[in-house]
Amino acid sequence: MKNQRLFLILSFLLVVFHVQADDLDDFIRSQMQKRGIPGLSLAIIQDGKILKAQSYGFIDKDGKVPVTTNTLFQAGSVSKSVAAMGALYLVEHNKLALDENVNVKLKSWKVPDNEFTNDKKVTLRGILSHTTGLTVHGFPGYAVGGKVPSVVQILDGAAPANTPPVRVDFVPGSRWRYSGGGYTVMQQLMVDVTGADFPEFMKSHVLSPLGMKNSTYQQPLPPELAKLTATGYYNNRSLVEGRWHIYPEMAAAGLWTTPSDLARFAISIQNAYAGKSGSVLSQSMTRQMLTDQKNRDGLGVFLQGDSTTLRFGHNGRDEGFDALLTASVDKGQGIVIMINANDNSHMMGRIVDFIADYYHWNGFPVKTKPAAVDVDSKTLTAFEGRYELFNNRMITFEAENQRLFTIEDGFVDEEFVPVATNKFTSTDRNVSVTFNSDANGNVTGFRLEDNDQHYERKVPRIGPLADAHKTNTDPDPSRTPKIMAALQAMVKGGKILEEASGLTLGAKRDFAGGMPEPQTLKSLTFIHSENVAGRGIKRHESDVSEIVTYQLKSNQPDTYILVHLTSDGLVTDCDLVAK
Repeated sequence: MKNQRLFLILSFLLVVFHVQADDLDDFIRSQMQKRGIPGLSLAIIQDGKILKAQSYGFIDKDGKVPVTTNTLFQAGSVSKSVAAMGALYLVEHNKLALDENVNVKLKSWKVPDNEFTNDKKVTLRGILSHTTGLTVHGFPGYAVGGKVPSVVQILDGAAPANTPPVRVDFVPGSRWRYSGGGYTVMQQLMVDVTGADFPEFMKSHVLSPLGMKNSTYQQPLPPELAKLTATGYYNNRSLVEGRWHIYPEMAAAGLWTTPSDLARFAISIQNAYAGKSGSVLSQSMTRQMLTDQKNRDGLGVFLQGDSTTLRFGHNGRDEGFDALLTASVDKGQGIVIMINANDNSHMMGRIVDFIADYYHWNGFPVKTKPAAVDVDSKTLTAFEGRYELFNNRMITFEAENQRLFTIEDGFVDEEFVPVATNKFTSTDRNVSVTFNSDANGNVTGFRLEDNDQHYERKVPRIGPLADAHKTNTDPDPSRTPKIMAALQAMVKGGKILEEASGLTLGAKRDFAGGMPEPQTLKSLTFIHSENVAGRGIKRHESDVSEIVTYQLKSNQPDTYILVHLTSDGLVTDCDLVAK
């Protein structure tokens, strides 16, 4: 009787777990369908072990080959966290020092000194925490079959490198700014002090010791590993030519891996922090790694939460791939998600929140359900449009069924419920937006309130949604050919861009490698112009005074382009949008 009762209890628990697992899987599949994600793979850490490793969808949009837990994805900037462990290993073995001038050990290349490095030098600590003043935010990679530069060519911005030279442009340590260029300096530093190829060093001293058997920094991938990869898709779900890009900037963006392997990496940090054996780093070095240096940035990882709910992690993006890693410092919990698409939505955040709630984890935001009020359709429609969420990052609102929905990459993302005539609250996060209007009743922006992060700020309006059926008169048709010439130069980059007129210096610098999209520019049809002077919009270090929307005839159908102009009519940026 006792054994029978135990059997019934275990059977009940298995049924409950199966139902819950189905709920989790159904939620993830619904999110993928909503966002048009071809494939997703994840790993969940509970009690310091991998509790669940699961894959969903397919390696490409053909839908014939399913993603498995061994399918390789590009980790993007999560590569930095794993590379950081390799650098800190060298510190512990007295090959490098955190606070030494990196030029002391660099042999193949040196950080060029200038007026910013007179008193303060570039250090490994500064590189790991993005406080060195080194330039180049990120890297687009190189097409399969094309010319691939050496690391030294990348650092000097020399052909065939497609990014500007990595240089110091503010006093090291004086402030924080994300720099993939810094991690590329670190990569060369590690090669110079070890005399080993970077992938081999990382395999021997980090990947293999942690059991990350499905991970490699090899760029390009050898054929036997290339067969195991997912195919990458851009944010409009178009195919990355060649299926993925090659990243010689390995430390910054070059890791091929799986969520389970990244979970093993996270678990090793948790174990080392707790003083357990089997990790690459000591407890003291791991605690340094998880100490805030500046701007909630540790040494290779970002930090969230307070002392009782502290988490570490990193997000990643390569062309066609996104990744997320977040893990508790001392609770043995964590999540890794990898997808074969660039997705600008809150989908990964929703999945993380669902999993945290599902397993009853502490330290994650508890959402409150907003109570909706009625807002007339005319008022609601006035809030539709595009807004500059932060520099070079837009948010788009569209009205439907008494709600505002954000549109990301042409797909519906986040729902906002009206809680007052001009105030809306997200159903996903504890975030509210309150719209502002000028004396004429025109919406000029909104105030963003994030109750979880405890901040608020003003977000300026860029303009309305594009409508090809609503014609407007171009206030200055003579400038359209000049804008067209400037955009064509931005697409091509190189010497053509350098010699082109009608562009700001910042645009010339940051588009030196050209624009991948649109590949062709055939004609521009005027749709709308918005005076945004004084709204605080800045692109590529120039103030934006006017934003002109054109319908674009190119290799991409049904596309619009937003052209950002300075007060003297120079093009300083552009954005492709679907509506």
